[in-house]
Amino acid sequence: MLETVHDFIEYLDKKKKLTKNTLDSYQHDICAFLQYTKEEGVNPLQAGRKNLESYFSFLKKSGRANSTVCRELASLKNYYAYLLEQGMVDSNPALEIHLPKVEKKLPQVLSPGEMERLLEQPESSDLKGIRDKAMLELLYATGIRVTELIELDVTEVNLEMGFIHCEKTGADRIIPFGKICTEALTAYIHKVRPLLNEASDEPALFLNLSGQRMSRQGFWKLLKQYAKDAGIEKTITPHTLRHSFAAHLLENGADLHSVQSMLGHADVSTTQIYVHLVNSKIQEVYAKAHPRA
Repeated sequence: MLETVHDFIEYLDKKKKLTKNTLDSYQHDICAFLQYTKEEGVNPLQAGRKNLESYFSFLKKSGRANSTVCRELASLKNYYAYLLEQGMVDSNPALEIHLPKVEKKLPQVLSPGEMERLLEQPESSDLKGIRDKAMLELLYATGIRVTELIELDVTEVNLEMGFIHCEKTGADRIIPFGKICTEALTAYIHKVRPLLNEASDEPALFLNLSGQRMSRQGFWKLLKQYAKDAGIEKTITPHTLRHSFAAHLLENGADLHSVQSMLGHADVSTTQIYVHLVNSKIQEVYAKAHPRA
């Protein structure tokens, strides 16, 4: 059965162009289910509704969060849909499982003031600070995922026209960036990157101090430190900058479909959550400011 998982993940990678993190989640969820069926002595190709109900009951008793359980159900629905398409099963038993809908929480975003403080933290007088400034500015200017940030190659940046070509994960798209980001990238690409890349021919845009492609863990570590230095008490992740990018655009009049295109969302309903976020903020401001609220 593990071969079918490998084939399924390969199929998703080629057909759906999902991010590596999403593919890893699919693989983790399906392998966990296959391990369960093995321990229960159930052939996963013959598993029915009762077998899956038993599995999800097991997950809940194990203390899994509702959001995690719902994600695992979605993984199995897609896996069995693939097996059905390949003629390996006669039906999709996961379609018979119905779990309570998980209420989506509004994403955490930084205020414009908090974002400004964060972007001011890197030192402009050293190599690391100039590089970090460019990374933070680009992440906020374009709303790309941290995976997309670190997978960018230097050839995918057009400083003259002010855009990046993002194609390695998710949707293939061209995303513009503004003057401040252009200045930060220009300083990094012309003054710092050549020094970091002296001993190799690494194509990556952002390099660590050893001249290798920056890692997710490396970026996350520096982001946490800069957030602490900026006095930001919110718990932030690299994705917080993506959320802030979208919310700030909508707050300032950007249309939903343009934001959807820049974020690379396949469905506009995914982008719609930022509208709820902006509306929630407007209601909060109204409640505090209007004399008859």
